[in-house]
Amino acid sequence: MTANLHWLTQATKAPNETARSAAQARQGQLTKPPGSLGKLEAIAIQLAALQGCEKPRAEKVFISIFAGDHGVAEEGVSAFPQAVTAEMVKNFARGGAAISVLAKQLGATLQVVNLGTAFDTGELPGVLQCNLGKGTANFARAAAMTQSQLAAALQAGCDSAVQAQKTGAQLYIGGEMGIANTTAAAALACALLQKSPQQLAGPGTGLDQAGVQRKAEVVARALALHAAHLGEPLEALRRLGGFEIAALTGAFISCAQRGIPVLADGYISTVAALLAVRIQPGVASWLLFAHRSAEPGHILMLEAMQAEPLLNLGMRLGEGSGAATAVAILRLACALHNDMATFAEAGVQGKI
Repeated sequence: MTANLHWLTQATKAPNETARSAAQARQGQLTKPPGSLGKLEAIAIQLAALQGCEKPRAEKVFISIFAGDHGVAEEGVSAFPQAVTAEMVKNFARGGAAISVLAKQLGATLQVVNLGTAFDTGELPGVLQCNLGKGTANFARAAAMTQSQLAAALQAGCDSAVQAQKTGAQLYIGGEMGIANTTAAAALACALLQKSPQQLAGPGTGLDQAGVQRKAEVVARALALHAAHLGEPLEALRRLGGFEIAALTGAFISCAQRGIPVLADGYISTVAALLAVRIQPGVASWLLFAHRSAEPGHILMLEAMQAEPLLNLGMRLGEGSGAATAVAILRLACALHNDMATFAEAGVQGKI
């Protein structure tokens, strides 16, 4: 591990078990049969442990969208051209993207980080330009990133978590944008789970059956090319990943080190989450999972993480949109936990 990646080995914070116990005890005193609110109760208790307080909140939400292009797009693995990535970065800046609308509705802080697009976006208000290159290299022919690009992308994620901490964020959401990034995610998922491209390659932005098969073939070729180097998660990320996937990985690790709960989005975000856990196992305690993506490989990723997502709405947009949608569930779970009366407060006789 190079010197500028040593921060990855710093210990993650531990959930506060005293707060967890206090939250569990409170749930047992609220005016309802125990367990009658189902997973809403478990969410509140988990957030209490992560936030270190009996009454957790999900009002201050920090959303960071990482954008970057992928050289593997030249293999014809996406239904859209690479120019779309840059245009969507501009759309984020204008407030016209789905995540922009959702962030506004949530009153969330929205940060956009352009790590390197194939087409120049120019300077944009509210967009941090990191310029790691005009996208990654084609990982079907070479390693996707250099060591310095990987380190810089991971650091961009860390910096985002630092910014979230400065804003007093109670919840972190990481989103992504990058044409062909479901191909990179599928390749990484294959390497991490030891499963076939046919199991993990999906339609992405809308490929037909022939397109999905072509994507699987490209992933298989890349896995064969890099086979000797995929046993170590950071090297797998460098060879098969993308700038934005690396940034998400770094952000999730840094959030866990700083004690910020993470609400993971869909397929690509879950791949980054698994990478983060493989690099730093303590990250697992800080992850909640928002939804089950319509991307077929996502269910295998969720199973590998032993994750139970909050929603299943058939979403597959990315951008952190599924996670932003699920924030409402977290807020309701907190409100019920914090504001319901106890049996004593309500003068209701509890279970004898």
